[in-house]
Amino acid sequence: MATSKLANILLDALEDERKAEATYAAVIEKFGPVRPFSNIIEAEQRHAAALERQLARLGIDVPPNAWTGKVTAPASLAQACESAVQGEVENIALYDRLIPMIEDPAARQVMENLQAASRERHLPAFKRCLERERDRRS
Repeated sequence: MATSKLANILLDALEDERKAEATYAAVIEKFGPVRPFSNIIEAEQRHAAALERQLARLGIDVPPNAWTGKVTAPASLAQACESAVQGEVENIALYDRLIPMIEDPAARQVMENLQAASRERHLPAFKRCLERERDRRS
């Protein structure tokens, strides 16, 4: 695989992880260190760092984070949980699309690990958050 193609794949994934981090930061800023946002924002930071390490390994410049401070939190915590569920679903789908295009074993492993974290930990946590918030309103 051409390095430029792999670079674009890694940059697409990095952009998505940074967007999630900025979104969860906005939620925390508005509602306080509420779970699971307070836990998962740290995971998103680790995800971005893992992708940045792959870019550095390939000699590709890591762009500055364009998302910092650019996201507004939803009006309610329930909406934030709902939005986070949708974001994680979209993240998993992004990896479904990108992973098959990766031939580099190290990059592929990182992307598979990130997708697994979204599918197995983040999505279920945000679904529980949404359920909890809906129960509070009823």
